[in-house]
Amino acid sequence: MGYNPHGLSRQIVGYRAASTIIELGCSLSKGDESAVQPYKILMIAPTSFFSDYGCSVRILEEARVLQRLGHDLVVCTYRNGQDVPGLHIRRTPSIPFREHYEVGSSLHKVGFDFLLFWTVLRSALRRRPDVIHAHMHEGALIGLVVSRLLRIPLVFDLQGSLTGEMLDHRFLHKDSIFYQPLRWLERTINQRSPLILTSSANARDMLVDEFDCCSDRIQPVPDCVDTSFFYPALEEERAEMAVLRANLGIPQGAQIVVYLGLLAHYQGTDLLIQAAKRVVTQRDDVHFLIMGFPAVEHYRELAHEMGVGRFTTFTGKVPYEHARDFLAMGKVAVAPKLSATEGCGKILNYMAMGLPVVSFDTPVSREYLGAQGIYARPGDPDSLAQALLVALNGDHHARAAQLRETATRCYSSEQAAGAILQAYGAVCHRPASVL
Repeated sequence: MGYNPHGLSRQIVGYRAASTIIELGCSLSKGDESAVQPYKILMIAPTSFFSDYGCSVRILEEARVLQRLGHDLVVCTYRNGQDVPGLHIRRTPSIPFREHYEVGSSLHKVGFDFLLFWTVLRSALRRRPDVIHAHMHEGALIGLVVSRLLRIPLVFDLQGSLTGEMLDHRFLHKDSIFYQPLRWLERTINQRSPLILTSSANARDMLVDEFDCCSDRIQPVPDCVDTSFFYPALEEERAEMAVLRANLGIPQGAQIVVYLGLLAHYQGTDLLIQAAKRVVTQRDDVHFLIMGFPAVEHYRELAHEMGVGRFTTFTGKVPYEHARDFLAMGKVAVAPKLSATEGCGKILNYMAMGLPVVSFDTPVSREYLGAQGIYARPGDPDSLAQALLVALNGDHHARAAQLRETATRCYSSEQAAGAILQAYGAVCHRPASVL
């Protein structure tokens, strides 16, 4: 693609660094309890951290804000993934026959998780952390064992249903002999975790209704967004965006629909391409900028087969630090995710950008967007196309401004940190006022 970011991204990074220094200085100057008694946190990330997609982004934003507030944190994760400057990461040894782990469910994860267990145990023995913060069910299972062995409090950060995700990924079917044992394992992990953080209220309700978990042990902590990093396009950026559009081969006059996330059936990528075909029959000035991975070539070929190849651009993986520049070109954002159990953090990025958001009408989308979302019937490409046309044809400045305001007010990283630290205080029997 040949995109080299201009000064814009560097200015953003500089602003964030300055903000971090100021916040840390304020925290230390207060002389409060958090300045003298920071938590030592061992975070378990059973994924290729950092990768430019949802669960990694949640882990990264939580880790960053906890560090900003003065807490000592290390992340234990798989061998593969990008290093993050300033973040202490301990990785598993590599598996020679599986050097490149792909996103999604896989039998190879059993081997990765076995290695991750030993990495976590060694790290816990060396550091003696105050709390283990385990992401996803694989991390929680490892965390439960290490927690029992070393008597370290555990917090489970749930990002969706284990079996639900396997069903979504078509890795498991309900009539499989493995479904009920895995469902039992999921129930056991949920019920034995001392305290669970969920990415949505919908996930909290799922734990109570489907897994008989006690609501007193569940604390919703929605995905957060850095609104100083993701913010609406500025007038002075027109020239830079024109260059970027040209580099991507997007016509200058096109109205751009942006998508950022994984490319997969359960993410609604197939339905998005079907909807694109319906949209361009009514408006030939629309272009779909589809950013993400894997299966890029598969979906590019599908778009050509459906006759919308010239109306779509597939960028492949977009580095997280450049995502804002690409989203700034959009007139409308789309989130066609089908999963009923997982969060959808990309919606918060769209909201922070001040973009009208088209989404399937799911509980998670409703939770984020409320009355300001533009909804389609779940799984219906015709309905999705109509919702996209509504967004493209209307003036949604007020709606977009309200979404930006909601992202700033309700989904800041500081609010997420407050809820996380309350959870740590509960399991560690320390005062909750540690911010």
